[in-house]
Amino acid sequence: MEEFYIDCDGIKLHAKLDRPEGVEKCPLCILIHGFTGHMEEDHIIAAQKAMNDAGVAVLRAEMYGHGGSDGEFRKHTLYKWVTCALEVVRYARGLDFVTDLYLSGHSQGGLLTMLVGGMCAPYFRAILPLSPAWMIPDGAREGRLLGMEFDPVDIPETLNGWDLQLDADYVRVAQTIHVEDEIARFNGPVLIVHGVEDDVVPFSLAEKAQKLYKNAKLVPVQGADHCFVGHLEELSEALRQFFADMK
Repeated sequence: MEEFYIDCDGIKLHAKLDRPEGVEKCPLCILIHGFTGHMEEDHIIAAQKAMNDAGVAVLRAEMYGHGGSDGEFRKHTLYKWVTCALEVVRYARGLDFVTDLYLSGHSQGGLLTMLVGGMCAPYFRAILPLSPAWMIPDGAREGRLLGMEFDPVDIPETLNGWDLQLDADYVRVAQTIHVEDEIARFNGPVLIVHGVEDDVVPFSLAEKAQKLYKNAKLVPVQGADHCFVGHLEELSEALRQFFADMK
């Protein structure tokens, strides 16, 4: 494992690179955490290890305001995350051992995967959104986020929910994003893994995303919640099988 920082216009992004043993060249998957997450969460580690088992290197990166990266959580926005992710993609594309590039993320990281997947479609052999929270922009437009309801026009300067604080810019930015546009731009394979009992992001959203993508497979994990607690092996097996099928 290598640990380092990727510079994003003066913002240091904490990153770790795990490569399969005994392999000089191999595919690489960028793996990104969720809204309140970081790279050491159980489901992120399970995904990383499953990918390594499948012969895929994994570049875990923490986005603005999360984990060991620069920035304040309350000041993060999806624009800032997209900018950070694009820099991580640029870094990954410069690694000389990489044969194919993949992108994966959980929850808000899954939403990010859908956005950057469309923006940079030619770069990725496939994308893998895990429990993707792609309802965030619609919720922001409708005045529903973090279990809160608010005026989507006269947005409060500070949002307080889930024992967290967010600046109004998070909502303002999210309101401008239309995920369907980026879904339409990605023609490659897509793997969506989603817990059927997810009470944060409804499973129905995964079903909707599968229908919108041109080439998507949805793996439902029965009994699993948003972070696959107690069901990490099912998540891992779905990832291992996907990469085996891609060979």
